[in-house]
Amino acid sequence: MSSAQSVPTGIQFGSAAGRWVVAATVLGSGMAQLDATVVNVALPAIGRDLGAQASGLQLVVSAYSVTLAALILLSGSLGDRVGRKRVFVAGVVWFTVASALCAMAPTVEMLVAARALQGVGGALLTPGSLAIIQATFIPADRGKAIGAWSALGGVAAAIGPLLGGYLVQAVSWRAIFLINVPLGGLVVWLALRHVPESRDPSAAGRLDYAGATSATVGLAGATYAMVEGPNRGWTSPVVVVAAVLGTFAIVAFVVIERRVAHPMLPLDIFSSRQFTSANVVTFVVYTALGGVFFLLVVVLQNALGYSPIAAGAASLPVTAIMLALSSASGALAQRIGPRLPLTVGPLLVAAGMVLMTRIGPGSAYVTTVLPAVIVFGLGLAATVAPVTAATLAAADERHAGVASGVNNAVARTGGLLAVALLPPIAGLTGDAFLSPTALTAGFHTAMLISAGLAAAGGVVAFVSISNDLLTETPTRAPEHQHFSCALAEVPAHERVSRE
Repeated sequence: MSSAQSVPTGIQFGSAAGRWVVAATVLGSGMAQLDATVVNVALPAIGRDLGAQASGLQLVVSAYSVTLAALILLSGSLGDRVGRKRVFVAGVVWFTVASALCAMAPTVEMLVAARALQGVGGALLTPGSLAIIQATFIPADRGKAIGAWSALGGVAAAIGPLLGGYLVQAVSWRAIFLINVPLGGLVVWLALRHVPESRDPSAAGRLDYAGATSATVGLAGATYAMVEGPNRGWTSPVVVVAAVLGTFAIVAFVVIERRVAHPMLPLDIFSSRQFTSANVVTFVVYTALGGVFFLLVVVLQNALGYSPIAAGAASLPVTAIMLALSSASGALAQRIGPRLPLTVGPLLVAAGMVLMTRIGPGSAYVTTVLPAVIVFGLGLAATVAPVTAATLAAADERHAGVASGVNNAVARTGGLLAVALLPPIAGLTGDAFLSPTALTAGFHTAMLISAGLAAAGGVVAFVSISNDLLTETPTRAPEHQHFSCALAEVPAHERVSRE
């Protein structure tokens, strides 16, 4: 049954109801994050089984990224309009069905198509999970909730290589997709049973079809160009056309949103200096992070001789640190404001990257890799939850979905730019990935560039982020915030590694 009555207090983080909401949103977004990393480990087995060439395997990776990035902004807007839980559940169902299709794919072409469908599901559920967190919890507990969402979601991404390696070796590459079927069923049950509905009741009128189309085409074109540019060459006709079309569509999107009566993305959301600054910090820092997430596992395997599973396990301290500290980091930012965490966090990330320049052939894990990973993890824990919370807090609560979509799109664009541009800038082209010496030298250059970007993110945060919004504790929820419940009772957010 549904209800339109206002809920003035929301849900507390430490309550049973709060734990159920966190569980549903973390498991849902975790499926998408897990799938983004688990597939890379399975690519060699997929290639052998389906007879796929390197170009086909690249599409297995990029098809997911392109559709996810293209639709993530539209998904956030749809959640605000028709219900965040509704869009989230639809995304989980879509993602689960697409995962089953991936597991049954008889050819690489069918697998690529199913992966593109998976990206659609991922786009629907990812911003919805975070928007649910923002709209459901009381203001004082949102920092903790977002911290838990960040930490537990990071666990899913980190265990991807380990889980993927085990399933590929013990069962089949198809098992990495089949595992999503029971997990998706559990998430749907949890969401329908325990997650309250929320939406923006002021979103009236017909859907902004022109804006939705231009945003989707723009993000798809730009993402495709960034993903395929390093493979096909930046002067390739298909890459140039995609880049031009994407740029034109994004410009058209801005013009459309300024003129329509009910825009998909209200541009006045960017009138908040805090919102814009937090997204700038997100873009700069996530571009830096993309270099580490892409290159570290390759260096550990090709330069230090680690197995895929060992390379994935090498970064487990980051997972442990995120799990232990992210919620506390979000709560700290809630108390003192985000400026200090977002200044210190990126600087620690940069320090960890500088320490990674000591990694090379013959390096011992305990004395070389582990210290860098620990410092990097501390910086990550201090950054991720506060920057996410600062972004969402700066937007009107009724725009929680679109604000989450914007922040997710910004973060993913930064990561894609790192994968596309950082290797060639650092000299990692051609056979460099196969030469331990050349790979190590390029990795060191890439880490210094990434460290500079991360440090720049800290500087941007220091000069532009305000402490005001996160430290405010409203006495009541906005009048336009409404929840409804589906129950009678009120229920107690790479590329192919060269072997």
